[in-house]
Amino acid sequence: MLTATGTAGAPSLLLIVGWVVIFGVIMYFMTIRPQKKQEKEHQNLLNSLEVNDIVLTSSGFYGTIIDITEDTVIVEFGNNKNCRIPMQKKAIIQVEKPGAEEE
Repeated sequence: MLTATGTAGAPSLLLIVGWVVIFGVIMYFMTIRPQKKQEKEHQNLLNSLEVNDIVLTSSGFYGTIIDITEDTVIVEFGNNKNCRIPMQKKAIIQVEKPGAEEE
Protein backbone atom coordinates (compact mmCIF):
# COMPACT_ATOMS: atom_id res chain seq x y z
CA MET A 1 0.00 0.00 0.00
CA LEU A 2 2.85 2.41 0.73
CA THR A 3 4.50 1.62 -2.55
CA ALA A 4 1.34 2.38 -4.49
CA THR A 5 0.94 5.86 -2.94
CA GLY A 6 4.67 6.55 -3.11
CA THR A 7 4.87 5.82 -6.83
CA ALA A 8 1.63 7.65 -7.56
CA GLY A 9 2.84 10.79 -5.73
CA ALA A 10 6.17 11.09 -7.58
CA PRO A 11 4.76 11.61 -11.09
CA SER A 12 2.25 14.18 -9.83
CA LEU A 13 5.03 16.16 -8.14
CA LEU A 14 7.07 16.01 -11.34
CA LEU A 15 4.03 17.14 -13.30
CA ILE A 16 3.50 20.13 -10.97
CA VAL A 17 7.15 21.16 -11.27
CA GLY A 18 6.90 20.84 -15.05
CA TRP A 19 3.85 23.11 -15.18
CA VAL A 20 5.55 25.70 -12.95
CA VAL A 21 8.56 25.74 -15.28
CA ILE A 22 6.33 26.07 -18.35
CA PHE A 23 4.38 28.96 -16.81
CA GLY A 24 7.64 30.61 -15.76
CA VAL A 25 8.95 30.49 -19.32
CA ILE A 26 5.65 31.85 -20.67
CA MET A 27 5.70 34.72 -18.16
CA TYR A 28 9.29 35.55 -19.10
CA PHE A 29 8.50 35.81 -22.81
CA MET A 30 5.23 37.71 -22.26
CA THR A 31 6.26 40.23 -19.59
CA ILE A 32 9.92 40.48 -18.69
CA ARG A 33 11.49 40.30 -22.15
CA PRO A 34 9.26 42.99 -23.79
CA GLN A 35 9.78 45.28 -20.81
CA LYS A 36 13.58 44.96 -21.09
CA LYS A 37 13.34 45.70 -24.83
CA GLN A 38 11.25 48.80 -24.16
CA GLU A 39 13.71 50.03 -21.51
CA LYS A 40 16.59 49.59 -23.96
CA GLU A 41 14.76 51.55 -26.67
CA HIS A 42 13.99 54.35 -24.19
CA GLN A 43 17.65 54.51 -23.11
CA ASN A 44 18.73 54.75 -26.77
CA LEU A 45 16.21 57.58 -27.23
CA LEU A 46 17.65 59.45 -24.24
CA ASN A 47 21.21 58.93 -25.45
CA SER A 48 20.33 60.50 -28.81
CA LEU A 49 19.09 63.77 -27.29
CA GLU A 50 20.60 66.97 -28.70
CA VAL A 51 20.10 70.67 -28.12
CA ASN A 52 17.10 72.12 -30.07
CA ASP A 53 15.27 68.77 -30.17
CA ILE A 54 11.53 69.04 -29.60
CA VAL A 55 10.46 66.68 -26.82
CA LEU A 56 7.26 65.42 -25.24
CA THR A 57 7.46 64.99 -21.48
CA SER A 58 5.65 62.37 -19.44
CA SER A 59 3.35 65.10 -18.13
CA GLY A 60 2.20 65.91 -21.68
CA PHE A 61 4.12 69.14 -22.33
CA TYR A 62 5.97 69.85 -25.56
CA GLY A 63 9.18 71.81 -25.30
CA THR A 64 12.59 72.45 -26.80
CA ILE A 65 15.81 71.28 -25.19
CA ILE A 66 18.21 74.18 -24.57
CA ASP A 67 20.81 72.45 -22.39
CA ILE A 68 21.78 68.86 -21.55
CA THR A 69 23.74 67.55 -18.58
CA GLU A 70 24.35 63.94 -17.56
CA ASP A 71 21.02 63.27 -15.82
CA THR A 72 18.99 66.42 -16.48
CA VAL A 73 17.89 68.59 -19.36
CA ILE A 74 16.63 72.16 -19.41
CA VAL A 75 13.49 72.44 -21.50
CA GLU A 76 11.95 75.67 -22.78
CA PHE A 77 8.18 75.61 -23.10
CA GLY A 78 6.19 77.73 -25.53
CA ASN A 79 7.24 81.07 -27.00
CA ASN A 80 7.92 82.53 -23.57
CA LYS A 81 11.71 82.55 -23.17
CA ASN A 82 11.30 82.77 -19.38
CA CYS A 83 9.67 79.36 -19.05
CA ARG A 84 12.72 77.14 -18.76
CA ILE A 85 12.43 74.12 -16.51
CA PRO A 86 15.15 71.63 -15.57
CA MET A 87 13.92 68.05 -15.52
CA GLN A 88 15.25 64.53 -15.45
CA LYS A 89 15.96 62.85 -18.75
CA LYS A 90 13.70 59.96 -17.72
CA ALA A 91 10.70 62.30 -18.00
CA ILE A 92 11.12 62.54 -21.79
CA ILE A 93 9.02 60.01 -23.66
CA GLN A 94 9.23 61.21 -27.27
CA VAL A 95 11.77 63.15 -29.34
CA GLU A 96 11.32 64.96 -32.63
CA LYS A 97 14.48 66.12 -34.39
CA PRO A 98 14.28 69.61 -35.95
CA GLY A 99 14.17 69.55 -39.74
CA ALA A 100 12.92 65.96 -39.85
CA GLU A 101 10.04 65.65 -42.28
CA GLU A 102 6.96 63.74 -41.18
CA GLU A 103 5.30 61.50 -43.70
